[in-house]
Amino acid sequence: MRSSTPLNSTALACILAALAMLGPFAIDTYLPAFPAIQQSLQAHALEVQQTLTAYMLSFAVMTLWHGALSDSFGRRNVILIALSVFAVASFGCASAHSIHYLWGFRILQGVSAGAGMVVGRAIIRDLYEGPEAEKLLSLVTMIFSIAPAIAPILGGWLVGIWGWRAIFLLLFGYTVVLWIACYRWLPESLTIDKRQAFSADFLWTSYRQVFRSRLFYLKAGTIAFNFAGLFLYISAAPAFITQHLKLGADQFGWQFVPTVGGIFLGALAANRMAGKLRVWTQVNAGFCFLIGAACLNVAYHAAFPPQVFWSVLPLFFYAFGMSLVAPGATLLVLDLFPDIRGVVASCQSASVTFISALIAGLVAPALDHAVVSLALGQLVCCLIAAGLWYSSRHFSRSQM
Repeated sequence: MRSSTPLNSTALACILAALAMLGPFAIDTYLPAFPAIQQSLQAHALEVQQTLTAYMLSFAVMTLWHGALSDSFGRRNVILIALSVFAVASFGCASAHSIHYLWGFRILQGVSAGAGMVVGRAIIRDLYEGPEAEKLLSLVTMIFSIAPAIAPILGGWLVGIWGWRAIFLLLFGYTVVLWIACYRWLPESLTIDKRQAFSADFLWTSYRQVFRSRLFYLKAGTIAFNFAGLFLYISAAPAFITQHLKLGADQFGWQFVPTVGGIFLGALAANRMAGKLRVWTQVNAGFCFLIGAACLNVAYHAAFPPQVFWSVLPLFFYAFGMSLVAPGATLLVLDLFPDIRGVVASCQSASVTFISALIAGLVAPALDHAVVSLALGQLVCCLIAAGLWYSSRHFSRSQM
């Protein structure tokens, strides 16, 4: 079933943003619940932390397939099936009676959560081009940025009132409502005549084409490492908030609200710049904020102890710069292979998630003992991203 009335760009952005919110809702809402989960399931702190790693790794692996499946079976069908799986997984998490069951259902959540984000980008590029596509991407980011702001606060409230299982019941209800909305109103942007045959040959050729492209690694890596610098703080939030800033489990908003404010305002600025500035100029401006914020973060914490205002202020400017970079860089990645945008969107999203999984599983636990270590980790991430971006520009010029 499809809506007889085509969605306007704002309505489409709302649905796509709601789909993209599944990822941060599945992560950020349950971060304040780590101590409660550990006590309830009689698990070690590291075992609870690994529920996040299990989710991220399965999310990363499956993002390689969402786009390819949508290239063959349609964008809308893949989203509806993924939402069904996520709903079942969320109910399973709420019912888990051991940490091992929670691992299993978190993996199932990770397998399905990324479909909306990956396929949503392909839908935008199917329907729009140039500045219009960039504006819609930034609009989706602006709406989507609500999720990381409210998710940890909402999670803290739910844990305090009804317990950690209520978080996953909320995710279940949200997914059911979203499935109904997508079933009724989400358009199919890839007509049957434009779909690719789903076969081993097609998949091998498509993935080989993408993964043999040096420009793909450089441009997708730019987005991945910029986000890694922010995700380092997201995955280290329990230690950053409670141990270093000495705040309670219901006060995660002190970190997440400024961060999301930066994402929102950066996306708003990118929306206004679309079509007025060249993509390269806009991205360069974003890197000025990214590198400046990361350097300020290191300098402050090398000299002074953590304080709420000065410890979260650099995160605001880092997130602002990241949102300036992301829309233009994402479109450049998708336009590398116009005939297989679903596959490209999958590969690009997988690169972000693989790096984020490594950050959550290895880097954050190694660095969260000190705020200055986290700041240095963030600086390294954005310097790697900048190096990849300017290398891609040099390589593009050499190919001309």
